[in-house]
Amino acid sequence: MILMSFWSFPVSGEVPTVMLSDSGNGGMRFYSDTEVTALVAELSEAAEEAIESAAAEAAKAASMAALDREGTARRETAAALAEARRWEQQYRDEKAGRMKKMIITGVICLFSGLVLGAGSILIFGGN
Repeated sequence: MILMSFWSFPVSGEVPTVMLSDSGNGGMRFYSDTEVTALVAELSEAAEEAIESAAAEAAKAASMAALDREGTARRETAAALAEARRWEQQYRDEKAGRMKKMIITGVICLFSGLVLGAGSILIFGGN
């Protein structure tokens, strides 16, 4: 296809890219006002279609970006909630562990107090 673009005849319905010379006017062609108006209208219509197409693509890209941001925000929110639940559970576990440790310490202190009290009574006498 690249090699075919260098040939001088149109390939598969291409519009010729070389300017055809008009032998009657010294190589220049003059357009009438109606031809210029038609050409301007045609170019304006093509430009409007291109602008509409670009606007549609931009809107599509913006909506996809918004959806992606929303999905990311939801994932981040879910991750933050999971992290908060994990820390809450860890706090509860540590609180329960501290309660067990305090009860065990209390029982040990009570038992050792009874043992020391009873031992000192036996050693020093009941008087």
